[in-house]
Amino acid sequence: MEKRRFGRSGHMSTVAIFGAAAFWEIEQRDADRVMEMVIEAGVNHIDVAPSYGQAEQRIGPWMPRERERFFLGCKTMERTREGAWGEMQKSFNLLQTDTFDLYQLHAVNSMEELDACTMTGGALEALLEAREQGLIRYIGITGHGINAPAIYIEALKRFDFDSVLFPLNFVQMSIPGFRKSAEALIAECKAKDVGTMAIKTTTKGPWGEKQKTATTWYEPFDQMDEIQQAVNFALSYEVTGLCTAGDIKVLPMVLEACQNYSPLSQPEREAMIQSGQQFEPLFT
Repeated sequence: MEKRRFGRSGHMSTVAIFGAAAFWEIEQRDADRVMEMVIEAGVNHIDVAPSYGQAEQRIGPWMPRERERFFLGCKTMERTREGAWGEMQKSFNLLQTDTFDLYQLHAVNSMEELDACTMTGGALEALLEAREQGLIRYIGITGHGINAPAIYIEALKRFDFDSVLFPLNFVQMSIPGFRKSAEALIAECKAKDVGTMAIKTTTKGPWGEKQKTATTWYEPFDQMDEIQQAVNFALSYEVTGLCTAGDIKVLPMVLEACQNYSPLSQPEREAMIQSGQQFEPLFT
């Protein structure tokens, strides 16, 4: 599987980053089977969070043996220094590790939340202290929503984050305003050597009244050809990689698509963006 440099960290991350949200509710034996599949695919980067259900406790048993294999990123949705510090310690315990390669301010989906994280006494202070103590190496910011790219452009003005995680898919990019800010964010990250992770790359749209057939909170594309095109689209941008879908049935197809990734030309990308107008965007 192709690897790309994760910004200034220098880590060569696989273009498929294991999105541990797939372990929301799962037995350990099933999680073990998925972890073996992830390792077999060559994936070397994990994205996990306390808010992902059982994910931390399912990945934890693998870390004493496999910690050196993975660039391990965790997150906090706490907005105060004290809250973030406490949540980080719980994550260390559950994931059975003493350090994180990356720790991120999670789901910063508004300017108000960005203010809360970066103010005096905010969560960012806990991450800075942890970095000073050698508990974490790099600091990132994540989230989703129609305004996510614009929020992270502002975040990069306030602090020199090492990584950014944001939604990127051809349906969402069919909204002109979102596309403009997303492309501006990608350019800013490149200029500042910031690692970039794309999420929601295989999103078809919101579930609405449809019966849910996957554990993702959005309706994913579930056919191999559709997933391949969606992955090709996202990885054709200058991003490090994409976080795999939060569903263990869709996951194998996303891994296969990442292994078979073929870049799209600019006209091909434009055609996909135009085709995205037939779907309902997840964020409006």
